[in-house]
Amino acid sequence: MSTEGTGRVLTTHKLLEMKERGEKIAMLTAYDYTSAKIVDAAGIDIILVGDSAANVMAGHETTLPITLDQMIYHAQSVMRAVKNPLVVVDLPFGTYQGNSKEALHSAVRIMKESEADAVKLEGGVEIMESIQRILSAGIPIMGHLGLTPQSIHKFGTYAVRAKEKAEAEKLIADAHALEDAGCFALVLEKIPALLAKRITEELKIPVIGIGAGKYCDGQVLVMHDMLGLNNKFSPRFLRRYANLYDEYLNAFKNYVADVKSCDFPNDSEQY
Repeated sequence: MSTEGTGRVLTTHKLLEMKERGEKIAMLTAYDYTSAKIVDAAGIDIILVGDSAANVMAGHETTLPITLDQMIYHAQSVMRAVKNPLVVVDLPFGTYQGNSKEALHSAVRIMKESEADAVKLEGGVEIMESIQRILSAGIPIMGHLGLTPQSIHKFGTYAVRAKEKAEAEKLIADAHALEDAGCFALVLEKIPALLAKRITEELKIPVIGIGAGKYCDGQVLVMHDMLGLNNKFSPRFLRRYANLYDEYLNAFKNYVADVKSCDFPNDSEQY
């Protein structure tokens, strides 16, 4: 399924065209109406309503606790704001692994209740039955390989993935399998740059990197990380474009001080 005819400027087909002409794809997370409206105005190509909302919005240590209902709520909030970008929503942990019927039901709920453009799933051949069932319903899928945060308890670490030959070969095979199945794009997270380069060159579909180097067709970051709101998180791949933690903190402190000193509100700020 393409998003042609939905009124959205960016579609799955146009992303393929961007790859073909070498135009890089900019992708960013958003979880609420206000931030999504600003991200849209900035000219972003893809908004990811990520299960990282579990971390940056709800304060969980991992992405695992967030529910399907919560993901739909965030997606609905984002969809009310956007006009241009393609909107992709993460299927949360437990809604697609091991049960393809539940996977389809979960994906259909996201598409119907949020009116988003696509869903994203983590994993390769081990979730292929779920991928095929969702695709058979005409729902576009973005794949996700490398470091897959929903499998953190399996990995036991957020370290770089696929540094060893066997894991790298499996990742390459999984990437081709996802493309062959019909996924419209692929996220590669925290893998060696040269491995990401090879996969990007071998696949016809766009490859979006996060901690996967400069050779991918595009890049994605978590909004709270790149804005410096999550100031304790500083992996090598993260470039901070602002320091909003300090900006927010100073603004809140000034407000408290003005209220305590009776400076706010002043005569011009009352009726």
